[in-house]
Amino acid sequence: MAKSSTAHQERVQRSRERGAPLEAIRNPAREAVPADLDRLIHEHIRLGIVSALAVNRSLTFNELKALLKTTDGNLSVHARKLEEANYIVCTKSFDGRLPKTEYRLAAAGRRALERYLNHMEALIRATREG
Repeated sequence: MAKSSTAHQERVQRSRERGAPLEAIRNPAREAVPADLDRLIHEHIRLGIVSALAVNRSLTFNELKALLKTTDGNLSVHARKLEEANYIVCTKSFDGRLPKTEYRLAAAGRRALERYLNHMEALIRATREG
């Protein structure tokens, strides 16, 4: 059991070393880069949703589904997580007898995306300079 515990501690230490905080990376125009990525946005479907909504006033469920090439269930789950975080706003209505679900990016979502992009740009700079 001690051997397993030691191996676990070594794995934890290695992962900490790989994901070391980025406080040392500075962006001259901003404060220090946050130490952690926004995991909510970092997942590729959610990043796709937020990015698509950042460049469109709004998109319907079907438009997002086609754009991201995903399933109804997958899009629904990821959109709900973003909605719960107040990153996107969901509006449900009817177009005649057909239900219509429309999404738009909320102010908090736009700020979160901006922070995420700044963080990624700092990582890219640090990697190229290092």
